[in-house]
Amino acid sequence: MPKNLFQTVIFTIMMVIVMVYAMICYNMALGMGAMDSSIFAKAFGEMIIMCPIAFILDFFVVSKIAFYKAAKLVNIGEEHPFHMVIAISFVSVICMCPLMSFAATILFKQDMVSAHGLIATWLQTTALNFPVAMAWQFCYAGPFVRFVFGLIFREKEVASDAIPEAE
Repeated sequence: MPKNLFQTVIFTIMMVIVMVYAMICYNMALGMGAMDSSIFAKAFGEMIIMCPIAFILDFFVVSKIAFYKAAKLVNIGEEHPFHMVIAISFVSVICMCPLMSFAATILFKQDMVSAHGLIATWLQTTALNFPVAMAWQFCYAGPFVRFVFGLIFREKEVASDAIPEAE
């Protein structure tokens, strides 16, 4: 997990890219009625718009809420530290999914908004995105980003033979 501001920015960028790309692909597949290989390239066009939105929301708003709420759910002193990671991930999805679904509704679903209204379209988009976002976060994005982040920011281990013995 991030230990300073620089690492937090890098971690957030990595998580945003992995989550946003997958959710854009999913939403494009929903819009087309099926997954098509062309979606994987087309998704990059929307990422240019959605990634900065997700970063700003996550870094400046949601991460603070997620940490605060997770700290209320997890007894940090008594529970395994990974419980805090799980709680933060859970609260992050609960907050980010409706916010990003709202952004996507406004930016990419004008036809549906015209036909069904903004609130109805946003609620439907959120309802369709939520289970996928939660599953993607817990099963794929979270573990993958934490793994890659751990490779990039390896903590220095002290070798036992480097510690001088008491005489």
